[in-house]
Amino acid sequence: ILWQYTPYCGAGYHQCACFSGVKCGRDGSVDNHMEMGKKLLAAGQLADALSHFHAAVDGDPKNYMAYYRRATVFLAMGKSKSALPDLSKVIELKPDFTSARLQRGNLLLKQGRLDEAESDFKKVLKSNPSDKEEREAQSLLTKSDEIQRLVAQARSSFDSQDYMTAAVQLDTVIETCVWDVTSREIRAECFIQMGEMGKAISDLKAASKLKSDNTQAFYKLSTIYYNLGDHEMSLTEVRECLKLDPDHKQCYSHYKQVKKLNKQIQSAEELIQEQRYEDAVSKYEAVMKTEPNVRHFALLAKERMCHALAQGQQASRAISVCGEVLQSDPENINVLKDRAEAYVQEEEYEEAIKDYETAAKHSENDRQIKEGLEKAQRLLKQSQKRDYYKILGVKSNGLHESQCGNPDTWTSIIRSGLCRNEGKLF
Repeated sequence: ILWQYTPYCGAGYHQCACFSGVKCGRDGSVDNHMEMGKKLLAAGQLADALSHFHAAVDGDPKNYMAYYRRATVFLAMGKSKSALPDLSKVIELKPDFTSARLQRGNLLLKQGRLDEAESDFKKVLKSNPSDKEEREAQSLLTKSDEIQRLVAQARSSFDSQDYMTAAVQLDTVIETCVWDVTSREIRAECFIQMGEMGKAISDLKAASKLKSDNTQAFYKLSTIYYNLGDHEMSLTEVRECLKLDPDHKQCYSHYKQVKKLNKQIQSAEELIQEQRYEDAVSKYEAVMKTEPNVRHFALLAKERMCHALAQGQQASRAISVCGEVLQSDPENINVLKDRAEAYVQEEEYEEAIKDYETAAKHSENDRQIKEGLEKAQRLLKQSQKRDYYKILGVKSNGLHESQCGNPDTWTSIIRSGLCRNEGKLF
């Protein structure tokens, strides 16, 4: 098919394709737009087809086929919310258009608007439909009846606090009613009660998109992320709530708390980057005061305090704080590495080796663990040799010539040996 672009295809719309042999421009008729829209739709040029059907609707608001064609494009683009009012307009203009009514009923079913969907299916069956339309309407009506029963059962299970059964029943409902906000929100609450937060988040995210002003979904998402210790995602979601309603009391109160906590954590991390380790420890202590009730934030604060103390050569405090974290999270690789480093600083090499070996089991390819383990093993081996310097109470960087002298006692003999080794026997 030959086609070309023109600068205008209907008032208010961008460039769109015009097929050769079809009139296009400011004086193009509704029929021209309808014909071009059909051809573009067949060619898969959905955006251009939509522009023409917009122009056709503007040119003749009583043309039910213009609405129907535009609804078809919306559906092809996955924009069911936009398609629904166009299908309703078609039925208003032409109540016996069974194809439009059947499509609207199907959309209503997917949205969980079961009573409205059943009304459409029943009207199709009474309108002398084709055999294909009759079979489809009857099948969808039967499906809607089944969903109605399942929804009632799920609500009963939920009210009885049988959340697992309710979630399974709602699984079946949502397989058909994929855009049903209420069912997703109830299932999300089931998942919350069951402790399956990842699944709850998935349902609430879908609900927040399916319902344009769903502040409650954003609030719940923010609180879930907060209780999981993800302050950044919590802040993101609560901001979405406040964009929809700046005066939302729950969201605003939660926002102030998350913002304060997020700022403290960011400040603490900046202090660590600047190697101001003692200040970072103090900042993380403030984090635990700001949020004393959420376990994940306490663990995060202590994990980072463990790191800061180890980096700041405060080995004894680091070992203590790291140990508190490992009691709750014994496989925390970062904390195991930090405590191992602190043990090395304290010359407790065997303990350091144990921590590095435990960390290595959970992160085999970590270069830092490998190097730290080798260092601790080397230092342990060196420490097991008899340290005469330590016995004599002198530094290991050599003896002054005044210390090398009379070999009449065993101490002097040892000193003589050390002096020979260092070339300082006089």
